[in-house]
Amino acid sequence: MKTAVIKLKEIKDVYDFVGIVTSYPGDIDIVSGRYRVNAKSIMGIFALDLTQPLNLEILGDDPDSVIEKLSPFAV
Repeated sequence: MKTAVIKLKEIKDVYDFVGIVTSYPGDIDIVSGRYRVNAKSIMGIFALDLTQPLNLEILGDDPDSVIEKLSPFAV
């Protein structure tokens, strides 16, 4: 498992983020406080407090490639 911290500042960021993570075959979760949502779920992401940084937990093969693709959202 790899972890990363991201920030989604605009609605377009959420759509771009989901577009990237849906192409990854492994599981990716977003953890914000006591909430954990599937990072491939737009509705789940919008249920979180997007004013705060979000923690990603990436499972599966080659998580480094996903982290690299998500670099525009890195904190």
